[in-house]
Amino acid sequence: METTFIRTDNIEIDIFEGVADTSSVRWLNDCEYIVTKLNPKTKADQKAVHIKILTTQENSYIFEYNLVGGSQKERSTAVRIE
Repeated sequence: METTFIRTDNIEIDIFEGVADTSSVRWLNDCEYIVTKLNPKTKADQKAVHIKILTTQENSYIFEYNLVGGSQKERSTAVRIE
């Protein structure tokens, strides 16, 4: 599964299967932030996601994410593209 996203300090635009969605970004520290959809379409979309950057490399990072309040965590990799 692949998602393209564009992020500033406080906004993230996710593009998945050709559909764009905008979320607010609230940084907790240099490596953790909370993403909350601005226009949720379903009850599931209303749940914020906690993202924690675990390791960084030159053009990528490995991160862990879960729904805020949830215990099940997943891992993925983000790669910077120009």
